[in-house]
Amino acid sequence: MRLGVVGMLPPDFRDIKNDHLEAIKELKLTGTAFHAAGDMLADVTTEECHTVRDTIAAAGMDLPQFGIGFSECLFDPDQAVRDRVVGKIERGIEVARDLGAFTCLIRTGSLNPQGSYCPARENRTSEARNQLVETLKRVAAKAEAEDVTIVIETHALTIMGSPEANRDILQAVGSKRVTVVMDFVNHFQNLDQVYNNTERLQHIFDIMNPISVVGHVKDIKLSPGLVLHIDEEIPGDGELDMALALKLWQDAHPNDYMLLEHLPNEKYPRAAANVHQILADAGIPVH
Repeated sequence: MRLGVVGMLPPDFRDIKNDHLEAIKELKLTGTAFHAAGDMLADVTTEECHTVRDTIAAAGMDLPQFGIGFSECLFDPDQAVRDRVVGKIERGIEVARDLGAFTCLIRTGSLNPQGSYCPARENRTSEARNQLVETLKRVAAKAEAEDVTIVIETHALTIMGSPEANRDILQAVGSKRVTVVMDFVNHFQNLDQVYNNTERLQHIFDIMNPISVVGHVKDIKLSPGLVLHIDEEIPGDGELDMALALKLWQDAHPNDYMLLEHLPNEKYPRAAANVHQILADAGIPVH
C-alpha cells in the first residue's frame, strides 16, 4: 500500500512549496492531500493548479485526494441550493483534474442546519435518498466528462451511515467514477462493535473495499460521558485491530493510499511512526 497525509500544508494550496513536502517525506509518506473551500475555486487558475501539480511531482510525491469544502446539502429540497452546490462540485472537479489529483472528495451534507455531520430525522427518508441519488448522478456526469474519480466521505451520522447504505446508493447512481472513502472508523455504531472490532472491521471492508479507492487511517477511543462517545484516535493508540484493518486494505488495494488525517501537525510524526511499525510487524509492504 501507499501512505500519505491530509495536512501539514498551508491553508491555501497555491502556497505549497517544496519545504512543506519535504517535511511530509521525512515521515516516510509519499502522498500529500488537501482541501479547499468551494467558494474560492472560481478564482483558481489552471496555471496555478499546474504549478502545484508540478511541485508535488518534482518532489517525487502523489496527490491522492483533493477535497472540496461546502456547507450545502446534496439532497436539500430546494432546487436552487442543489444547483448551487453542484456548481461548486463541478468547478472542484475541474480543479482536481488540473491538479492531477487521484480523487476528488465531497460530502453528502445533512438537513440539520447545524452541520454536514449532524444527524437529522429527515436524512433517513426515502425522499432524501432518492434526491441524493439524483444529485450524485449529476456529479457523476461531470466526473465522467473530466475523467476524475469522486470519493464521498461517509459517516454513521449521515445519510450514507452504513456500509450497506454506501453500497446501495452507489449502485443506484451507477457510475464507476463515484466511490466512497474507506474511512472505516466512521462506521462503528455501538460498544459491541468497538470492543469486538475484528468482526466489524471484516464486515466494513467486505462491503466497502469494492467501492473504495482511497482510505483514511485512524483509530478509535471511547470517551467518558453519559451517552456513547466514539472518538478518533492516533492509529495504534486506540481500540482497533489496526493490523487487520491495514491488511484488509492491502489485500484489495496494494497500490492505493491510506491517508492520516484530523490531527494537529505535531502529532503526525507519532501517527506515521505507529502505522509504519504496525505494517512492519504485520509484514505488509509500503511503497
